[in-house]
Amino acid sequence: MKYRITGLIWTILLSVLIFAGCTSVETNQESQVHVAQKTNQATQASAIVETQHENIQDNQQVTETSQVQATTQQNNDVSGELQVHFIDVGQGASQLIIGSSGKTILIDAGNNNQEEEIVAYLRKNSIQKIDILVGTHPDADHIGGLDAVIDNFEIGKIYMPKVQSNTKTFEDVLLAIQRKGLKISTAKAGVSLDWEPDAKVQMIAPVREYNDDNDMSAVIKLTFGEISFLFTGDAESKSEHDMINSKADLKSDVLLVAHHGSKSSTAEAFLDAVQPSYGVIQVGENNYGHPAPEILERLNKRGVKVYRNDLHGDIVFVTDGKNIKVSHTKDDKEEATAAGRTQETQEKQGTQATQSKETTETVVYKNCTEVRQAGKAPLYRGDPGYSRKLDRDGDGVACE
Repeated sequence: MKYRITGLIWTILLSVLIFAGCTSVETNQESQVHVAQKTNQATQASAIVETQHENIQDNQQVTETSQVQATTQQNNDVSGELQVHFIDVGQGASQLIIGSSGKTILIDAGNNNQEEEIVAYLRKNSIQKIDILVGTHPDADHIGGLDAVIDNFEIGKIYMPKVQSNTKTFEDVLLAIQRKGLKISTAKAGVSLDWEPDAKVQMIAPVREYNDDNDMSAVIKLTFGEISFLFTGDAESKSEHDMINSKADLKSDVLLVAHHGSKSSTAEAFLDAVQPSYGVIQVGENNYGHPAPEILERLNKRGVKVYRNDLHGDIVFVTDGKNIKVSHTKDDKEEATAAGRTQETQEKQGTQATQSKETTETVVYKNCTEVRQAGKAPLYRGDPGYSRKLDRDGDGVACE
């Protein structure tokens, strides 16, 4: 179990953490990040983090092939195929991108309890090096497995937004970076990533700094030929609004529906700007009501074909720059069963929400002892009595 770092250790850690400076192209000068190495009772900064700058074995999968009208035109000729894997990490997020020559990008790596599955998935698909590794924001369900990836694979560039967290999960990522002698470059709008010559990879957000870590999520647009993907992390309405106002080209064929389908993201205006043909929701069994019914309706109203990890398992998009082929590891029977469970859960949560509306406004626990004495442990974000004070590692689950 990951616990919060002590105040002393975290103060020392933050005092030496410097993210890469303002840059719009990764060939510009990048700052060096010093990360802390823990001893038994203290932390000393000792290493400067520096970086430098491979195919896929298909599983048995359910496959669909379709022709889509591309929303983005590219002049560059493409060769071979691009693969985008939305890895089933339960209630978390992780996307693996494999370029036409075999270069890789990994965006997020699921929660701490999924790190072995992430490493196994990469190895099963013959991945030896992650050329670009992105941690979209510090939430544990996105960066929990990054330390294991860093420890087990050769890493090229690492990008993270300029936001920090006082959690053990975040510290573990920094220490893994330090052990490899790597450095962190700042993820922000305007940064272009030097990856495959026939693919364009650009960061669309964060446009500015926000108080909410979710809105600080790195948002990435990938274009291959006439096909484009938009990866959104947990970006919420403020970030979406700023992306629209930035006049960035948001139109994309495939949209990673932000924040696991939460109603705090995927605003009508944002969907209208993106105009996706496909939407992917990275979601597992949860107590948050993800994906929200109104988001599913919003997507359905626009004719967006939706894939979900809880219903479809691992979801893989393959494109030659003109056509898209989609495959997934769960068959229709499993999908129907999972959909039934999801509907039952959402109906139950709706009933519970109605019954506990007044309670939510009045229940306050001073500490986790009171929560356990009341028989309410663990508390999930949104439960009566949940607070960030009780959620020590910031993973949305308190007093676990």
